[in-house]
Amino acid sequence: MVRKLRLSLLAVALMVFSVSGFAQGSKKSAGNNWHLKDRKDGYYGISLDKAYELVKGKKSETIIVAVIDSGIDTTHEDLRPIFWVNAKEIPGNGIDDDGNGYIDDVHGWNFIGGRDGRNVKQDSYEAARFYHMYKEKFLDLSNAAGLSAADQKLYKDWLRAREDINKGMDPNELFFLKRLYPVLVKGDSIIAADLKKKEYNGHDLKNYKATHPDAVATREIILNICEGNNGNYDITNRQIIDDIEGELRKAEAADAPPRDYRGEIVKDNPNDINDRFYGNNDIMANTPLHGTHVSGIIGAVRNNGKGGDGVANNVRLMTIRAVPDGDEHDKDIALAIRYAVDNGAKIINMSFGKYYSPQKHWVDEALIYAESKGVLLVAAAGNEGFNADTMPHFPHPILDNGKKVNNWIMVGASGDPSNGGLVASFSNYGKKEVDVFAPGVNIYSTIPGGNTYGNLSGTSMASPVTAGLAAFIWSYFPTLTAQQVKHVIEKSAVPADIKVTKPKSGEKVDLSDISKTGGLINAFEAVKLASQLTGQTIKTPEPVKTKMKVKKKKKS
Repeated sequence: MVRKLRLSLLAVALMVFSVSGFAQGSKKSAGNNWHLKDRKDGYYGISLDKAYELVKGKKSETIIVAVIDSGIDTTHEDLRPIFWVNAKEIPGNGIDDDGNGYIDDVHGWNFIGGRDGRNVKQDSYEAARFYHMYKEKFLDLSNAAGLSAADQKLYKDWLRAREDINKGMDPNELFFLKRLYPVLVKGDSIIAADLKKKEYNGHDLKNYKATHPDAVATREIILNICEGNNGNYDITNRQIIDDIEGELRKAEAADAPPRDYRGEIVKDNPNDINDRFYGNNDIMANTPLHGTHVSGIIGAVRNNGKGGDGVANNVRLMTIRAVPDGDEHDKDIALAIRYAVDNGAKIINMSFGKYYSPQKHWVDEALIYAESKGVLLVAAAGNEGFNADTMPHFPHPILDNGKKVNNWIMVGASGDPSNGGLVASFSNYGKKEVDVFAPGVNIYSTIPGGNTYGNLSGTSMASPVTAGLAAFIWSYFPTLTAQQVKHVIEKSAVPADIKVTKPKSGEKVDLSDISKTGGLINAFEAVKLASQLTGQTIKTPEPVKTKMKVKKKKKS
């Protein structure tokens, strides 16, 4: 079950959670911005500084990167200068100046908003929606032999969905969670009033002196959760409460059809892909954390002395809100991809996913459309430690007709020996379907509220590192095609020089056993390869022979 590529809650009684939007990482930290560093610095980063040295003095072209996600903090100082601007639209006049069907879409569009200004925050999970959609059709079916080929596939997926939602949460955990939730909410309201902040994090609570018993309990719970997530005190009250609410909604899915959160607000015809002019222009809405962090990884203003640096230095970010707190809808994703393509995006980052796709044909058509227009698609592999070769994760590059789009990169999350291992323990993998691995553990980037920054983990973070690299390459080598940029990233990926731990199994394997290229993305090597493909000359430094220094654990 994927919710914006996060893991489900772990044992609540142990107070170890995988918090809204992000996967659980390791207990150590390699430090801020390790993902941009080089092996000679002692980290398995992407060698970005070395790559920029290669293109010093070379002109670059601006690349538009669309971020299909939960929204973005439109006030963040490190992101405001790099927003894509629809030059044909006059801001705030209530008129569709460019005639594209979307009024005042100055920086992007929100496909999960209503014309009345309301926005979808939470939503149900696709397994539940899928199960109840076909429950009447398949519940009493005893023999699938008489079904058509299409219905047999549908029935097989329905059985899988039924199994997923009937697994549910451990009854003891559910009982504990139901008792915990009202205490947490009451304590949260007290703390928010005391701190004069609707959203606060673990750092805010370190010196907070609670007096009310519920506030004391809530403070302790949140701090324990932060500690259980690698000492990540950037985790907020809203993330935790949202995730608990999600678990409670999921627990109800087996017995009753999920609430139509989206339909109550969006009010389109969800069964008609041609009913596409819905939503609003509120790209920040009320859930911008995930999208803000992803966006900063791609292109936060470089070398300005503020927070961290993005990967690409000449990008414009187009924000398309289509991912709620819950599973996204296929229609929204299909139309978001088309919007990005039609408005000039060269790269689309997709840090989301799910394991059921009832309207996959709509998304397939959008992928084909993007391919025909020369747009590169970069997608996160997922955070459940699954084999993506046998457990398809949607969107997916393999179409219903068996063909595969050739403008797609699927990215697994890597780490570093200093922060838990070279492959993230939560990352999905696959020798056929996961193309490359990129840094996705403790990645430092922009977060909403007061121009702040924080470290978060997930393949949701590995994907924008790769999308940022694609934008960097394309901006300096603009004659490349989408397929050539994909080729450059994959062929320049650097093989791991140590064995990696296969997620979930604990087995030591070669990286080539769990990914197509067997490599970690590397900006320095990518620039060298791109220059060769385009016949350009760059001055490359002499190679420096270094050995990785990995501290051994002391015997206890």
